This record gives sequence, structure tokens and C-alpha cells, in this order.
Amino acid sequence: MLTIDIFGFKALWSPYFLFLLMALTAAYFLITIKFREKFQDSEPLTVKQASLFLTAIILLYAIKGSPLDLMGHLLFYIHGITMVILVFLIPPLFILSIPTWLWRAFLNVRGINSSFKFFTKPIVAVILFNGFFSFYHIPLIFDHVMQNLYFHAGYSILLFVLAIGLWWSLISPLPEYQPLSGIKKVAYIFGNGILITPACALIIFSDTSLYATYHDPKVWSQVMSLCVGSSTFANLNISGPELFSSMSLVEDQRLGGVVMKIIQEVIYSVVLGQVFFEWYRKDQEESERELNKQILNPPLVE
Repeated sequence: MLTIDIFGFKALWSPYFLFLLMALTAAYFLITIKFREKFQDSEPLTVKQASLFLTAIILLYAIKGSPLDLMGHLLFYIHGITMVILVFLIPPLFILSIPTWLWRAFLNVRGINSSFKFFTKPIVAVILFNGFFSFYHIPLIFDHVMQNLYFHAGYSILLFVLAIGLWWSLISPLPEYQPLSGIKKVAYIFGNGILITPACALIIFSDTSLYATYHDPKVWSQVMSLCVGSSTFANLNISGPELFSSMSLVEDQRLGGVVMKIIQEVIYSVVLGQVFFEWYRKDQEESERELNKQILNPPLVE
């Protein structure tokens, strides 16, 4: 069985992408620390916000710049893991890492506010994200996107942006942008969990390999040429991803569908627990306020 070391350092570690993320990180800290006084009502960056941003950047590099990205072109279950992290874990970290004053400055830009409000409406966000996520995993679309560098990058960015809209209704840091609360958040989470199920079920219960990206040598060669470079791949003389795994294509595909669904459910369960805790805390605070009112202002006895 071959190892991925044959593809070389550049293909495995994506140094250009690393430099891009380092530049983005530098810009984040410059804006939130050095130049924050230029923004209205700015506040010091907290340790929590900085930690969340760095975690999001590290995860983004792990799934799009490290060997995991290359392995996703060889094993579908690795693709499933990286896809779920991209749209279900990194977006909430990113949202919470941006200070509220910076979000407000961004949303006050002409044209952005109205568009943002529309695309983060719960029903719009649910339909768009789950629609494009399911659409992406239709075999014909998936194979076409994977064979085009610009389509692949563009679709990944689109899903990430739509995921921001999806998560905004649940964890918006701005009080004026919180359309859901209490039982509505619970219904929103359950609704999303249900809508993503058909795409995972299609992958899990299929008896054949759905994606030519993994079973057609010609298509796979095109995909890998884009991933590692045409000249590098041409010199390797390899025929397909089966050389890198002992699993059959169908087993790999089913595992991919299972891990996508499980990781998504775990993340939603954590958020659901937080929603219930927040709901309980607010209910307790309201009960205490009512009790204090009754103690301080007892009813008059005639």
C-alpha cells in the first residue's frame, strides 16, 4: 500500500495557503488591537475571542492545507470529516471570535446590512445551506466540481458563507440580530438535522460507489492533477485511490456518510445543550425577579 509522502511537501502542506492564513491572522490582530481605536465603541480584544479565532484558523489549515486535504481526494470518509468541520465547526468559532464592535462596523457598510439580514433569516438560511450542501453531494455535481479548481474553491467558500448565515440565528453576538430564542432555536436545530439527513442517507445506503472522483481512473487522475500539480502527478504513474487504502470504495463511502452525520449530530447536541441551559437560566432569572417583586411589593390586604 502506498503512502501520501510520494506527492511531495508542497502538495501535502500547501505553503501558499499557510501564508494566506498567516496574513489573515495578522490582519485580525492589527484591526482588533493596534487599530481598534479607529472604530466606534471598540473594546479590548478578549482572550476568549483571540483563542476562538486562532482555533478556527488552525482547523481551517488542518482541513484545507494539511495532508488531510490531500487525503480527502483519496478517501471519501476523510472528505466527509473535513466537510463537516468546514461548515459545522469553524463557522460558529469564527462568528464568536469577531468582537461585536467589528461586526457592527462591517454590517454598517452600505449594501451589506440589508443583504446580511436577508441571508441570515432563519428560513432563508436553512433552505440555502441545506439545499446547496445536498446539491453538492449529487454525484454528477460533485464530480464536476472536483475536476475544476475554481469551482471547487468557489463552492467551498459558498458553503462556508452559507454556514455563517445558518449559525447566525443560533449564536449571533449582536442583540439586534437575534431572531430566534428558546423553543424556536430547538426547532431550528432539529429542522437542520432532518434536512441534512437525505444527503447522508444517499451516501450511507448506496450499494455502489457513487462518485467517479474515487472509482473512475480518468476522473481521479484529473482531480489529483489539480490537487498536486499535473507534472508531479504525471511522474508518479499511479492508477487510483485504492492503492492507498485497504477499504473497498463502498465501505469508504458509507463510512464517509456515517461520520458526516455523527459529527454533525454531536455538534448540534452540544449547541442544543447550551440552548436548554440558556433557556433554563433565563426562566430562573425571571422567576427570581417575580419573587423579588412580590417580596418588595406585597399585595395589599383589604
